[in-house]
This record gives sequence, structure tokens and C-alpha cells, in this order.
Amino acid sequence: MDLSILLPVFLAVAGAAAVAVGLLRAKPAGDVGRYLQDLDENVTFTDEFERKLQDPFIVRVVRPLGTGIASSVGRLTPRNYLDQTHRKLLLAGLSGSMRAEEFVVGQLAATAGCTLGAVLFVTLGSPTPRVALLVLIMAPLIGILLPASWLARKLRERQGAILKDLPDTLDLLAISVEAGMGFEGALAIVCQHFNSPLAEEFARTLHEMELGLPRRDAFHNLKRRTEVPELSNLVLALLQADALGIPIGRVLKTQAGEMRMKRRQWAREKAAKLPVKMLFPLVLFVFPAIMIVILGPAASGISQAFK
Repeated sequence: MDLSILLPVFLAVAGAAAVAVGLLRAKPAGDVGRYLQDLDENVTFTDEFERKLQDPFIVRVVRPLGTGIASSVGRLTPRNYLDQTHRKLLLAGLSGSMRAEEFVVGQLAATAGCTLGAVLFVTLGSPTPRVALLVLIMAPLIGILLPASWLARKLRERQGAILKDLPDTLDLLAISVEAGMGFEGALAIVCQHFNSPLAEEFARTLHEMELGLPRRDAFHNLKRRTEVPELSNLVLALLQADALGIPIGRVLKTQAGEMRMKRRQWAREKAAKLPVKMLFPLVLFVFPAIMIVILGPAASGISQAFK
């Protein structure tokens, strides 16, 4: 057989084999993306200075200055006020990102800013003495009360979110316990399937129990961190069931039914309040416009009749 014919055939077979081996060893696009993502996640900083540079500007510069000022302000602020502020931050879920001293520094900064704005308004705007006095008195009060109202609103929103998610969470807990899981395992299932303040609190309670804290103490900590009456009643019922040997699944099922009923009552109460709340915009905005449209064309005739 002629070698000039075998050589191209051999090269073609070798090329096809090389292509097949390359395709078999090649990773799909998803694996390549996962590999690149792992590289990004496993980046290690060789220097502490480089790690600090990765933080935002506020964390690197402003936060240390605020920490120094907060320590000085904390020594001058009454301890009772700091304790109350810390408790509100804890109930609002902000204790991990903000200290009570830093919140007081924010209040002082807001007060100073509002006062400075009031002074500039009085100096440059040349208002009447009565208006100037009112602005100078109200501006510091607004600076003090504005952060406090923001914190109170965060606290109410978090407690409302906990109360809203409690019936569904209890249903999942009851189903998991009746399926044969332990209470800690049911809490872990809730933490996996819910992304809410209540799930975060349950995850913290579960973590405390895993670290060796007794269940009673962990539940008492949960009650202190939330201060939601319905959740406090649930904690008391679970502690009594644990002490008396009552099946927890039965208690959870009963509590879930009661919470669903309370949520329906809450929804009906909100719906019943709507007509009263709608009365004010109707009287202030809708009724005057209707009266103008109805009596406007006849205003000239009525005015001439009384002449």
C-alpha cells in the first residue's frame, strides 16, 4: 500500500482522537464559573493594610473617629439613658451594627446640624423676631427627636414583622415536630426556609442552645430580645410544656391555631379602621373640590340675589 495514502489517514485519525480527548477533559461552562468564583472567594490578603483598604471609606476613617467621640460622650451621658437606648437598639435588631454611644453621637450631630441651619436661617433670612425665636427653639428639638423617632419606627417595624411571620412559623414548627423531628431540628428547618427577623431570632436561640445554654435560658433571652406579647406567650407555653412533660407538637399546633385567629382579627380590625382614616382626606381634599365644581357656576347668581 502506498505510504502517501496512509499518512493523511493516520494524521486525520490522530487529530480526531486529540479533539475527542480534549472534549472529554474539558469542563462545562458552569464548572469554569464555579472555579473562578472559588478563586474570588478564596482570595487571601497578604497584608493587614491591604485588607483595611478593602473596607469602605466610612468604616476606615469616619468609624474610628466616631468611636473615639462615642467613648467620650458615653462617659458624660447618664447610664440610664444609655441602657434604654441599648435596649431599643436590641429590640430593633441594630445592636450588632450600632452601639448606644454611637447613637447618642448621632443625636448630638443631628442637633448641632439643625441648630446650625436655624442660626444660618435667622442670620441670612432676616425673619421676624417671633419666627426667629420659634425656629431657634424648634430646630434643636427636631435634631434630638428625629433619630429617636427613626429608632422607634425601626423597633415597631421589626416587632410587626415578627408578629406577622409567627403563624406561618408555628405551622412549620408543628408540622416538623409531628413528622418526628426534635424541637431543635424543627427550629433549624424554620431558619432554613424563612428569611425574616423571627427566623434570625430563632437561629440565635438555636445557636445559644448548641453552645450549651439551657433551653429555658435561651427562650428567656429570646423573649427579652423581642418583647412581642404573642411570642412571649409562646415561650411561656413551651417552657411549661417542657416542665410538665406535655408533647411540644400539641402545644405548637394549638398556638398556631390561636395565632391564625389573632391574625384574622387583626386584619378585620385594620379593615374596620379604614373608613375613619379615609374621612380626613375626603373632608380636606375631595369635598372642597366637589363643592367648588357644584357651587362655582351658581356663585355669581347667588351673589346677585343677595344684593
